[in-house]
Amino acid sequence: MARMRKAVWAASVLAYASQTLAFGFPDCVNGPLANTTVCDTSDSPSARAKALIDMFTTDELVSNTNSGAPGVPRLGVPAYQSAEEALHGLATSPGINFASSGNFSFATSFPAPIHMSAAFDDLALLAVGDVISTEARAFSNANMGGLDYFTPNINPFRDPRWGRGQETPGEDPFRAAQYALNYVQGLQGGIDPPQLKIAATCKHLVGYDLENPPGTNRFVFNAVISQQDLASYYTQPFQSCVRDAQARSVMCSFNAVNGLPACADPFVLQTLLRGYLGFDEERWVVADCDAIEFLFDQRAFVPDFVHAAAVGMNAGTDIDCGTTFGDNLGAAIQMNLTNSSTLARALTRQYSSMIRLGYFDPPASQPYRQIGWSEVNTASAQQLALELAAEGLVLLKNLNDVLPLSTSKTGTLALIGPWTNATTQMQSNYAGPSPFLISPFAGAQAAGFSVVSALGTQINTDDTSGFAAALEAAMTSDVVVYAGGLDTSVEAEGMDRTTVTWPGNQLDLITQLAGLGKPLVVLQFGGGQLDDVDLKSNPNVSAIVWSGYPGQSGGTAIFNVLTGQTAPSGRLPVTQYPAAYVEQVPMTDMTLRPSASNPGRTYKWYTGVPTFEFGFGMSYTTFVPGFASTPKASYAIQALVAAAPRDAPLDRAVLDTFQVEVQNKGAVKSDFVALLFVNTTAGPPPFPNKELVSYARVKGVGPGSAATVKLPVTLGSVARTDENGNAWLYPGDYSLILDVPTRAMHSFRLTGTQTQITHWPAAPSS
Repeated sequence: MARMRKAVWAASVLAYASQTLAFGFPDCVNGPLANTTVCDTSDSPSARAKALIDMFTTDELVSNTNSGAPGVPRLGVPAYQSAEEALHGLATSPGINFASSGNFSFATSFPAPIHMSAAFDDLALLAVGDVISTEARAFSNANMGGLDYFTPNINPFRDPRWGRGQETPGEDPFRAAQYALNYVQGLQGGIDPPQLKIAATCKHLVGYDLENPPGTNRFVFNAVISQQDLASYYTQPFQSCVRDAQARSVMCSFNAVNGLPACADPFVLQTLLRGYLGFDEERWVVADCDAIEFLFDQRAFVPDFVHAAAVGMNAGTDIDCGTTFGDNLGAAIQMNLTNSSTLARALTRQYSSMIRLGYFDPPASQPYRQIGWSEVNTASAQQLALELAAEGLVLLKNLNDVLPLSTSKTGTLALIGPWTNATTQMQSNYAGPSPFLISPFAGAQAAGFSVVSALGTQINTDDTSGFAAALEAAMTSDVVVYAGGLDTSVEAEGMDRTTVTWPGNQLDLITQLAGLGKPLVVLQFGGGQLDDVDLKSNPNVSAIVWSGYPGQSGGTAIFNVLTGQTAPSGRLPVTQYPAAYVEQVPMTDMTLRPSASNPGRTYKWYTGVPTFEFGFGMSYTTFVPGFASTPKASYAIQALVAAAPRDAPLDRAVLDTFQVEVQNKGAVKSDFVALLFVNTTAGPPPFPNKELVSYARVKGVGPGSAATVKLPVTLGSVARTDENGNAWLYPGDYSLILDVPTRAMHSFRLTGTQTQITHWPAAPSS
């Protein structure tokens, strides 16, 4: 039990604050490494890394296989920590030392990933990655942080109960793939640049999307996933992150996949990752924190920790976020369970990445080594955080155009609910100290409202003692804003929900507030969705705004949108299911397609009626989107394949680029998110409802104006995946579907013979 408690502790980001190592860079001029190959900038990263690792003794190899590595003092190789976190800003973690005050005591805190994803603004995501990597370099140059970051989390948000869904881009694998492509590009300084800005880690490979549903937990869960679902859903974001964005690292997950723990599965780490996805030898795999220890602790997969370390290393896990490798690989070598050359290969992979980071190069020749504190929390970073917070807000209901509110016509505004004075609540998890935190209350005051406030109730309680004060405040006001929903006290790492209803007695309070007859705006915070069916149907609830986790400027962003200074334009990145959904399918059922025991998962396969659809989001103006010109009526499969570039994967070849014209027929300038879906009855059943194939955010369309946006659609997006995981182009009828709800459609045909465009690796026999 003591070791189990240690593992749970180590896996928690809350424990990271006390695990720190000294930082520094090797001295290639005067130190022991001077004049060695590792310091020769004209040689290749892999050759330089190999030359360094060849100098390590066996004991030094073993000790440096942990993420908190002691380095090799006799060679002048400093201690190194690769467990930094930057999910949406530099976060409290072993590899970042925040000062107690003054310089380097904080960093820009952007909205949570689920919130940023709702903006569907890829250029902004790229900019966020660039800001975070700039601030990371500033910390690194001050010896306050490292250069490897455990981000992004791109596991699809498959089940609405998942506590860590807030860390992800949402339920759609195409959206998650594009999120990864842009975010990683911003973090690393481009796609496969000669010198990396920082190194990103895509996590968690693969099938990790639950914490602790009744009867199991993430450390021991065996995710039973068909090759069809593995190829078409669970690994799609990783294909983008690894193959397209060229992320330098991948984190293998706690869970098993079809019987084998992911961090000890040669199919996942070798056949799939290094073979199919092309994860080359200059990139490395890190185990989720203490996942190697759990091979023995809870799975009884191996007889002891020595075997656990050997099995993980031999399968292709290079670095252990934990201590099991360092504590046990020496014994494993003595027992001939693994060998020093396997450890050398693992460390060569990691140090190849470090060389690409300029770790051994002269500071004067590296622009990134010149970044300092003045480039942290800049005015442009603050503005970007504010803009994305506003862009990610989603207007779900707006009866009689009660929004936007007018400060001049609103005498008093009552702000009620457990998010009224939220500060750190707005940051979500995996966050660090921020330069400031603007609460909804502060945002309302800054917007010019005369504000009265009352807590009313907490996030998850049956205590009604605050109801009277809340109702009194509402009765004396002209407009009521209720700020509540979820927070990390009910959804977080290690904490799934068991329902998707409003927790505690919040809904009771909202219902009583609605009965007063005042205009009532409900702000629904949190990463997961709540079933808003009662609020949606209640004529006395005037407006609903999904408010996510908006970050450091959340209060300002919310009231910028509520007052119309910024028009709402976000779209839901997840389906809002009715409450009964959780009774229809257990979290542990990994299948996506509907069956007798499963109503189907995500907007692609769900057979019920959602309370609000994936992609739904209203505006303050009237947009009329449509195809700018009539698209083609047919495409020949063989011609498409023949015309595809030969230097890129066939599934990334473009079917066509569709031009969409967006007309603003209303009176408010606004952004518009254009969403393009495809559905078809071609290929084998069952058929998805529709699938997102392209999107774009159109900026600032003025009243009476129009804008045209190009939406490219790839062959892979219109392909269907067979039971073996292979993608095919099937002849038949297809429909392009524009917007949610549908605003325009176009039908086309694929002609010719069915053609396979991907070749998923053969799964091991059971």
